[in-house]
Amino acid sequence: METTLTAIEATGTVDEHHQLQLDSLLPIPGPVRVCVLVLYPLHDDPDEAEWLRAAARNPVFDFLNDPEEDIYNLADGEPFHRGCPLKAPAPG
Repeated sequence: METTLTAIEATGTVDEHHQLQLDSLLPIPGPVRVCVLVLYPLHDDPDEAEWLRAAARNPVFDFLNDPEEDIYNLADGEPFHRGCPLKAPAPG
């Protein structure tokens, strides 16, 4: 006898005991055996600090250490001050 299967999507968390905890109740009567397919990311998304470390170690940027690339100094340009350049003038 062939069994017909149906699928539903649910989300949850795998806890420190490797147990799956669902975010909500399943819409099926129980008890019944089920087949579970778990989809999860291989890696957590890197945070900004990890991106910066990776960029700093990437050999593609080694050319920036060349003295010929160091073309600016502190006397160049104008100071940058944070703030909106479109601020309304103070009344008065």
